[in-house]
Amino acid sequence: MTKPIPCPALLIAAPASGQGKTTVVSALARLHTRQGRKVRVFKCGPDFLDPHWHQLASGAPVYQLDLWINGEAECRARLAAAAQEADLILVEGVMGLFDGKPSAADLAQRLNLPVMVVIDAGSMAGTFGALAWGLQNYQSGLPWAGVLANRVASSSHAAMLQASVREPAQWLGALMRNPAMVLAERHLGLTVASEVRDALARLDAAADALAETPLGQMTVQDLQRWQVNFAPIPVTVPQPKSLKGKTIAVARDAAFCFIYAANLDCLRDLGAELVFFSPLNDARLPPCDAVWLPGGYPELHAAQLAANTTLRDSLAAHVAQHKPVWAECGGMMVLFESLLTLDGEVLAQWGLLPGAVCMQKRLAALGPQQLALPEGLLRGHTFHYSTCTTTLEVDRRTARPDCEPVAHAGEALYRLGSIQASYFHAWFPSSPAATAALFGFAGEVKP
Repeated sequence: MTKPIPCPALLIAAPASGQGKTTVVSALARLHTRQGRKVRVFKCGPDFLDPHWHQLASGAPVYQLDLWINGEAECRARLAAAAQEADLILVEGVMGLFDGKPSAADLAQRLNLPVMVVIDAGSMAGTFGALAWGLQNYQSGLPWAGVLANRVASSSHAAMLQASVREPAQWLGALMRNPAMVLAERHLGLTVASEVRDALARLDAAADALAETPLGQMTVQDLQRWQVNFAPIPVTVPQPKSLKGKTIAVARDAAFCFIYAANLDCLRDLGAELVFFSPLNDARLPPCDAVWLPGGYPELHAAQLAANTTLRDSLAAHVAQHKPVWAECGGMMVLFESLLTLDGEVLAQWGLLPGAVCMQKRLAALGPQQLALPEGLLRGHTFHYSTCTTTLEVDRRTARPDCEPVAHAGEALYRLGSIQASYFHAWFPSSPAATAALFGFAGEVKP
């Protein structure tokens, strides 16, 4: 039997969202990458946005880890594969440490990942230590690494926070308030790193600040205190090449950027050749057998998308030839006839589906979802700030985990000709056979 694969690893969590987890994870990854170490970063949960910052910081692809969406076996395999090549593994938690089912704490405990907690200490002193102690001891047997204070006002404030921590060795330092290292946000979360002009400078500023803390001054030898022995990668049975010989065109630009690296890997593993295009800038589709319009921010680019009539016509011609289109969330939004902005402006869209999209000030839906297809059960999630009205009949609906889909529950899946569209974001590796069905090739299985 292959020996366990050792590698230092940290799961970086917080008591709530907005505490600065992404900044700290990215800063730590950037700091060690600058020093010539290979860092692999993962994100707990189905988040699309934070991984853009992690990838910029580490220079390596970032994958999601979720005990329900991925399954424990896939989480273990991805970590083991990373441990084979990395000097340090970082996993960013989701929401608060114990929020969600399963939570970041559940992932840490199941996979024996030491937890470091980032706490926004801007408005506290002695309570900092109480909060850190409570997080450490709330769930019995949780592997623990320590605590880092964020948004600290001064050196004297930092000293008070440090004094409140019961075990001095668990104090990993303080990051002062610094506008230069703040990561920009918008309505769905962090702004994608590629759209922030000084993104790398912000990460460097955060890395420089972290370098002054006990955490940032740790050597490779110091990091061994958090070494995890990852189980060997199991031997898996290769998937049938059900997409062999097929070319799938994937929309990818500032308007369509919600793409899991694992989904691209899954399509390639199924034998597909992937080509990428920009609905914002390209005049026509590349030659292809199927199209994937992923989620993103079409509402921020609605006028430019509507003006690209040659791309719209190219997609319409693709559909007229009965070639498949899978459109999820933002990819579906642009296919409707119009979009109503928060300012009350009605913008024409591509009109390949009858109906209209209306932007909302608050979340319209959030949470894990699963889509049952004849070929298999796809897991994923939903997260959107818009609603749609359409005369299309609902082909089927998603459901929450362990629930049966019923009328008006879960997200609708619409079909019109060769188009399949839904607000549902699918995790393709959860069912490669169902993934092939999304692109219309379920019955074309090749050896």
